[in-house]
Amino acid sequence: MKNHFDVLLEPIITEKSNIQKEEAQQVTFRVPLWATKIEVRKAVEKIFNKKVVEVKTVTVRGKTKRVGRSSGKLPDWKKAIVRLKPGERIDFFEGV
Repeated sequence: MKNHFDVLLEPIITEKSNIQKEEAQQVTFRVPLWATKIEVRKAVEKIFNKKVVEVKTVTVRGKTKRVGRSSGKLPDWKKAIVRLKPGERIDFFEGV
């Protein structure tokens, strides 16, 4: 059975995601490949008690890496960009 905590794996914290968080009330999460937009919306609303306006998902293809003569592929992963209601925000590092 799927839990809300199984849908949101970790927040993605980069320069671009920080700018999106400040200017457009958008937060980026890493989610499993099976997660849908509806499941992501319900998980954010349940865990953080915030109202979600829109969810966009992107499947990121894994890069091909080489080590010597052998090559391999990193796994594919999915990220979800969640836009919150104006005036609401999620702080990951509040006391730092």
